[in-house]
Amino acid sequence: MTTSNTPIPSPQQVDANRPRAPLWATLVATFFGVGRLKPGPGTWASLATVVVWAAVSHFLPSSWVVPANIAMAALAVGVGIPAATRVARASGVKDPQFVVIDETAGQLITLIGAQLGWKSFLAGFILFRAFDIVKPPPVRQLERLPEGTGIVLDDVAAGLYGLAVMQLLLHFNLLGQ
Repeated sequence: MTTSNTPIPSPQQVDANRPRAPLWATLVATFFGVGRLKPGPGTWASLATVVVWAAVSHFLPSSWVVPANIAMAALAVGVGIPAATRVARASGVKDPQFVVIDETAGQLITLIGAQLGWKSFLAGFILFRAFDIVKPPPVRQLERLPEGTGIVLDDVAAGLYGLAVMQLLLHFNLLGQ
């Protein structure tokens, strides 16, 4: 119990006094605004990532597809961690739902080496979303890491689970492509 005469600020006052995240961080963390879509911003971000990857990969020479996918995933992680950190700090929320660069990174990881076709894209989307929602060990434990590291790395781990299952599906030709 406080005995001070200092009034407790309302949430609006706290938000007004909190510094804003830089524009670059907001654009990256929300995957250029996709994170503001409702309901399920993470699902929208995963879907947008699949669509962007399908478009980008269509124009690449086949020998560049896997390296480009890895580079895009690494970029999403490398820039996503500081962006997520800044946006989370500015929002005052540990893991804001509108920060979706983590879903972008995890979705890209799941699609590494996948065939470029609708069946692989759909399977990769479903696999990543399932592992991101279920969060098998150590995915859930990675959320406990500080700030943007925890926000992003749990989805990286979910993406690695998705990648492993996707590669099994492809190895046993279960997608029929």
